[in-house]
Parts: sequence; C-alpha cells; structure tokens
Amino acid sequence: MRWRPLLCGATASLVLASAVTPAEAVEDGLTRAPGSVAFSVPRSLGAPGYQLRIDIGRLGVTASRGGEPLLRTAPDAFTFGGGVATRVRSVTHRDGALVAVADSTTGKTVTLRLTPKADRFDLRWSVDGEPDGDRATHFDLAASGQWYGGGETSEGKQQPYPLSAGAVDEPEFSPASYMMQEPYFYTSKSVGVYVRTDQPMKVALGGGRADLTVTKAREYSSTVFVESSRRAVYDDYVGEVGKPEKSDATDAEFASPLWNSWAQYYRDIDQDKVLKWADDLKAAGVTGHTIQLDDKWESNYGNLTFDAKTFPDPKSMVDKIHGMGQKFGLWTTFWINLDSANYAYARDHGYLVRSKEDPAKPCTVKWWNGTAGIIDLANEAARNWYTGNLHCLMSKYGVDGFKFDTRFFDDSCATSNGLTPRDYQKLGADMADGFDQQGVGIRTHWGNQRYGFVIRAVDADASWGGLRTSLRRSMAISGNGYPFVETDMIGGSNSNPPPSPEVLVRWAQAASLMPLMYSSTSPVSTIDTTTGKPVTYPAETAKYYAEAVRTHAKLAGYLKTQVRQAVADGSPIMRPVFFDFPGDHRFDTIDDEWMLGPALLAAPKITEGASRDVVLPAGLWWDPAAKRLVFGGRTLHGYPAPLGTTPMFVRIGAPGSASLIADLTR
Repeated sequence: MRWRPLLCGATASLVLASAVTPAEAVEDGLTRAPGSVAFSVPRSLGAPGYQLRIDIGRLGVTASRGGEPLLRTAPDAFTFGGGVATRVRSVTHRDGALVAVADSTTGKTVTLRLTPKADRFDLRWSVDGEPDGDRATHFDLAASGQWYGGGETSEGKQQPYPLSAGAVDEPEFSPASYMMQEPYFYTSKSVGVYVRTDQPMKVALGGGRADLTVTKAREYSSTVFVESSRRAVYDDYVGEVGKPEKSDATDAEFASPLWNSWAQYYRDIDQDKVLKWADDLKAAGVTGHTIQLDDKWESNYGNLTFDAKTFPDPKSMVDKIHGMGQKFGLWTTFWINLDSANYAYARDHGYLVRSKEDPAKPCTVKWWNGTAGIIDLANEAARNWYTGNLHCLMSKYGVDGFKFDTRFFDDSCATSNGLTPRDYQKLGADMADGFDQQGVGIRTHWGNQRYGFVIRAVDADASWGGLRTSLRRSMAISGNGYPFVETDMIGGSNSNPPPSPEVLVRWAQAASLMPLMYSSTSPVSTIDTTTGKPVTYPAETAKYYAEAVRTHAKLAGYLKTQVRQAVADGSPIMRPVFFDFPGDHRFDTIDDEWMLGPALLAAPKITEGASRDVVLPAGLWWDPAAKRLVFGGRTLHGYPAPLGTTPMFVRIGAPGSASLIADLTR
C-alpha cells in the first residue's frame, strides 16, 4: 500500500494506493512515508521548529525535532463514547491546516485538524453524528520526558513531582472544583498542552500514559506549544490566558505574615482565645499585618452574624486588634446551610443555584460543614444581598476584609442564563475582587490569572509530608500563571495533632523564601484538636519562627520588584530552577529547591536532620549563612542546616542580586 498525492489548486490530498514506497516529499510541505504523513515547521527567529507526523494505520500524532519525539499520542489516541479512531482515509493540507479523516470502531467518521504555527499547533478533532459527550486524547508519557502542571491534586491524594513520577487520577477536574486546577500541562522536553474547554474534565496520568478527557463536548480543542525551553512554554501559555493586571496584595501583605485562626483553634474558638492568641504572637515578636478569624464565628453557617455565645462583644475584639496595629478579617463562604436563617430567606427570594433534577428547587450540596445551598452569582440581586451582608459587617464591627473559602458553583447543580461552570468562576472573582482579601487570597482558577489574586495551597497535613506536599502544590499553582502564591497555613491545617516544633520552624523557614507567608499555629502554644489538650512549644520554636519572619521582611524590597515584574510580563516569582537554568536537567525531579525571582535560590531543609545536599546551578553564588562565595555547577553534599539555618544562595550578577545581598546582611 502507499500514499498517492492528488493535487487540486492549493489543496494536497493523500489517499490510499497499492504499494509502499520510501519517504519522499510532496507538494505543500507534506512528506509521505510508509504508514505516515509528515509536515515540517522550519526553524525561525524565536522558534526552534518541529515536525508533525500523522500515523495512518490507526490515527495518531507525533511532534518531533531532529528525529527525537517530543509529544506522541498513545495507540488509542482519540476516543469517544465507546469508540476509538482507527484507519485514516485521507489527509489534506488546506488553508494552513492538516486535516485527517479517519474511521472508528463505531463506524463514525473522526476528523482531526492540526494547524501548525511557528511555536505551536492547534489540535482539534470531532466525530460526525456523535452527540455531545466525552472526548479524550491519550498521550504516551515516555515520549515527552517528565510531565508537570495541572495544578493541585485533590485533598487526600498524593501530589507527585513530576506528575509523571507517580499516579494522578482526577475524575472531577473542573472549573467548579475547590482545587486550584488548570487544563494546562508541560513537559521536560519543552512541550505544553493547553486544553480549551469551559466544562469539567477527567485527568489521569500513570501506567505510561496521560489521559485528558473533556466532557459535554462536541469537539476536543487544544493548543500544543513546541518551544526551546519550559520557560518559553510558560510564556506562551500566559500569552493565551493572560497575565496579572495588578497584584491584589499590598506591599505590607508581601512583607509580613497573615495570621488566621483555623489551625490554632479550629472550630473551638471564642473571643477570649482570639485575643490571647494575638497577645502571645505580639509578645513572641511574630506579629503580622492581619489577624483573621476563621470558621465558626457565625451563629449558623451562612447567617453572616456573630455567635453571641462565643463572641459577645465582637466590636471590642476588633478594636483591640486594631489597637495592636493590625487589620481584622473574617472567613466566609457561598455555602448556606439548611439550618441557617439565611437559607430560608435566600430560598424564598430565588437567590440559590437551582437543582438539575427539579429547577423549581434549590440545589443542595455536601461540604465539610454540612448540607447547604449555594448563592447564585448569576442572579444580580443575590450577589448584592450577599455583598451587602459583608459590607454590614465592615461598617458595624470594623471588619477590614475577608477570606473567601468556597466553591462558586458545583457541577451537581444547574447553571442559569446559559452560563458555564467557568463563567461562575469569573463571577466569583469579580465579586471577591471588590474586597480586601488580606493576603490570604482566594481559590479561583481556570483562566482567572488576570485578577492578580494571592493563591493559597489547599489544606495539608501537619507533618513533613504535608510540608513537601504544600510546596509542590504552591509550585504547581505558580507554574499555572498565578505568581502570588503561599503554602497552606504554616505548620499544616488538616485537623491533625499540632506540628512538631521542628516541622513548624522548617515550614516557616520555607515559607519565608516564598512570595507570602500564611500563618496560624502559634510557635508559643496551641491546642491539640484530637485531644483538646494544650501544647506548649520550647522557647527556641518562637525564636526561630521570628527569625524566619525577619528573613522574609528582609526580602520585601526584592519581592516588590518581582511583583512589578509579574504584573509587567506574567513572570512567576516562585518557579522551578529549570526555568532559569533550562539545560540543567538535574532539577527535573528536585522539589525542595526553587528560584525566588532571578537572583535567589531557595533550598530550605524540609526533612528531619541538621544537613542536606544542595544542588547548585552553574555560576557564582553568595551563601548568606556562611557569608562566602561558592562556585556552582555542583552538589554541596552535607550542607550544614541546623534548626536555625535556612539554606539559600544569591546568584551573583542576576537582576537584584546586589541589593538582595545588602538586605540579607543587615
């Protein structure tokens, strides 16, 4: 069998003939070979060039450069509703696109359209006569090297680093998810896959393959970036989804911690405890810009009124916090529990998202504090009612801002006004953008990079594993175009026993080398939520925690510059070392070192012990702990890191390095 070109005007069509011949070029840049048709995109200024190959025996695609595969589909490359694309009938090259028409196991016709450009190609496919439903593209992991991106894995699931080093199974990868997730992945061979959908996805990586499934779709639509470096792929992606138009956090919020009550007391909270906690923090020298009261200040969830039993005089409490020179904030959600007085009011006024099964009724959902309805952001009156309640809290008690801790939609509910789950994310972002989020930020995603929100990683265990997981999540969020990131509350906050003194200190040290610090567990004393008993930390815990806070404060000027850079061009502040050293593949699998801007290598100790190995990139570096210059391009084995030391290195000659050295030595 062989391919025979049929030419007509600007169109080249390849159809099945009777014998196989060696590869030879045909018109319009197409090349035919046994079992495949290829197209080359030449190298150009700023783009390294690549080749595309369409497999004929069973429809598949490979992107390569110089004979090396960069991205390749799995044998069952394109699947839908029980069907798989199979033998290709024809390939045409017309109007700048390669169009392959193929059979399938269900007898329906699959049409694949590849549109090559200098540094990317659009990959789209559809099935004739198939109703909207699942459309899945499957990739061979090995061809692409390591895979990264996607965002956070769900709570309780391991966060592999890279993703391809473990298993990922996210059947509810969605714009409506509470998790910070984006339909974007990239690889160590500098390829990025951006799936264009407003609907939920199913994402699975493992067993040598990546399965990316869009739901409720007529067509699978994506863009594949093919670049010379992973940073260039990131820049391409940000060029598509948008960069931050501003930073939602103030300079003060970047310079010192936010203190939130959740991991300190969980739901066993009252007015006296809040004030004692704040007093202890002030005495220990670890105050921040804001004291924020988390879950269980309300009389019932959704009432948006203080519980008079536990907070008899909230105005005096807020005044005392203000008297300490700090702002005061409150936790809030869009969930209104069924036993809340506000639920009946919202239901009777049509302010709640509707049920799919019975649009006359509100949709009810389960969340970590019970069963609730969700305020319908598509209803302007509902939005105004909710925000009016928040403004009332501000005017009546002096509340300065809010921690929005919620979903803005749930996939089990019905949308309204023709909106998609992604539209609800934007509505939630628009609403929250009108309030001071106090450096705790918000969890909104799926193309909401432009708002410049601070993004916090989801809850993690109060353990060494929780620390590592939270750092991986923060890195993934930052790599998705949200540069103003922070870990989960320092020390963890997953209703575990409190962190050990060493975990708490090491977590604070790691967070000090990130854009923002998000604190809760006091290094003085806390409560073991599993026993109800008090826990008092050794005096050195508060001492080392305070040193971490001071280290972060010394970075304030440098961070201010990085924030401006992120707003100017979308640059991630916390980023993988390979973004700045693309040829150093030692960092493909290292998760405990990162670059903070172009000049600071963070290498905090995040395991037990008093030393660690530090992989140092090429160049000349200044070691603030040892106050000496170090040549890079090697591994520093057994680098001393006792509990009071946070390993970091300043890259000599990098932008901001001179002032950074001066600030770290004062």
